[in-house]
Formats: sequence, structure tokens, C-alpha cells
Amino acid sequence: MGIKTYNPYTPSRRQMSGSDFLEITKTTPEKSLCHSLKKNAGRNNQGKITVRHHGGGNRRKYRIIDFKRNKDGIPANVVAIEYDPNRTSNIALISYADGEKAYILAPEGLKVGMRVMNGPEAEVRIGNCLPLSEIPVGTLVHNIELYPGKGGQMVRSAGNSAQLMAKEGKYATLRLPSGEMRMVPLNARATIGVIGNGDHNLVNIGKAGRKRHMGIRPTVRGSVMNPNDHPHGGGEGRSPIGRPGPCTPWGKPALGLKTRKKNKKSNKLIVRRRDGKTIK
Repeated sequence: MGIKTYNPYTPSRRQMSGSDFLEITKTTPEKSLCHSLKKNAGRNNQGKITVRHHGGGNRRKYRIIDFKRNKDGIPANVVAIEYDPNRTSNIALISYADGEKAYILAPEGLKVGMRVMNGPEAEVRIGNCLPLSEIPVGTLVHNIELYPGKGGQMVRSAGNSAQLMAKEGKYATLRLPSGEMRMVPLNARATIGVIGNGDHNLVNIGKAGRKRHMGIRPTVRGSVMNPNDHPHGGGEGRSPIGRPGPCTPWGKPALGLKTRKKNKKSNKLIVRRRDGKTIK
């Protein structure tokens, strides 16, 4: 998918860009695979804001995506490529031979009319979902399960892919988009190919109103607040933080503080962290 620019009839329009949506073949979602999303503007059941900067935004329906891909041995045809407002990647509507329809993440190169399949006997081809044990070493994959049968949890956003580096014993070693090397059970499933819409990260939002359409409200920097509102606030002119490191509005350390538990069980499955260090 390419990027389109606009005529600069306002200052914000000069820098703005967007997707050209040339890959999209169907504009209305499949009714049976959608359900409504309720807005709560970041508030809990007491009406208190628990997640800041949420609110407003256009109405949207949630598309039910088949992350499990567990309908084995039945071929499916790609009916349409659609836009999904809930994620960065596009989605593909597929129709199985028995008439059932489902949404899957659309990998790069998947076109209308192509055939996809799930299961150990499926070919190693773009859009097919197989156990890692059946995928050759070096293949690029996405929508990877961490726990067999739970459904894909990793590598699901636009333009991303992981590479299968090795298979040994009960585990396959994957290189994730972050650079982390991680072991995943061999009987966990993954889908072949790179997720499409790779130009998504080149889109320039251009103006504040477009963020509001996405349901994201303004963020005020702590350094421009008063000291009773934020630990970074106060001082004459543009002042430094005045603390050993950046803080959240509630005084907790932020930006760079490691929050992963030292004794987390899955540490033993991480071969190399994304910063290049090995977990001991």
C-alpha cells in the first residue's frame, strides 16, 4: 500500500499524508463478523479516569479476527481485502469450502482469489498457517502462538515479521522484530509471510484534529505544569526535572525503568534480549 499526499490548501495539509488504500477491495465489513465497541473514555465503573488521554473519536465496529486458525484441512478462498480501524494491518475476508467465513490478518502479497489453508498438511505458502515444526528454517512468519491452541499473540502489526532461526528439541527459536531471540514450542502455530500495509509508519498525521478522530486526547507535558500537578513542574523558565530521573505524575520512575519481573517464568525461553544481552 502506498502513501498519498495532499494539496496544501491549509498549513497542516502541507505535511499531511495518508494511505492510498489501493489494496482495499471491499469497503463495508461482513456483518456477521462484527460487534459494537462501547466507549468509556478511559473511565472505570466508578467514572474515574484510569487511562488518560482517551475519549471522543469516530464510531467503529470491532472485526472478529481468527487468530487461532484451527480449521484444519479445509481450503479457503480470499474474498476481499479490507481496512480495519482497530489495527495497523489490513485484514482479509476468507470463505472456507464449507461456506464459513472468517477474517485473518492480510500478509503482503495476498490477493483476492488466492487460496489459503490451515494445518500441518498445508503448503508453506503466503497466508497458510502451520505448526512451527512443519515450517523450514529461515522462513518469515507472523501471528505466532506463544501457547499452542491459544491463538497468535506475537508479530501482528503492519509490516512486521519474525524469522524462524532454529529448531531443537521441543522448541523453535525465533528472531522477533525487536531483535529479541525467543524460544517457542514447536507445536505452536504461525502464519507464513510478512504482514502487509508496511507503509503505515510513513503516514504523517498532520494535525491535532486527526488524532482526536482516533480517540486520542491531548497530552500536556509535565514540565509546563505547576509543582502541585506534576513532579517535573515549577521553576523559573524552562527548568530541568530536578530529580535523578523522569517521573510519572504520581512520582513513580518513568522512561527506561525496567518493569519485567526478575523471576518471570518465561525468562528461560528468551535466548537474547532486544538490547543484545542474554538473560541470566
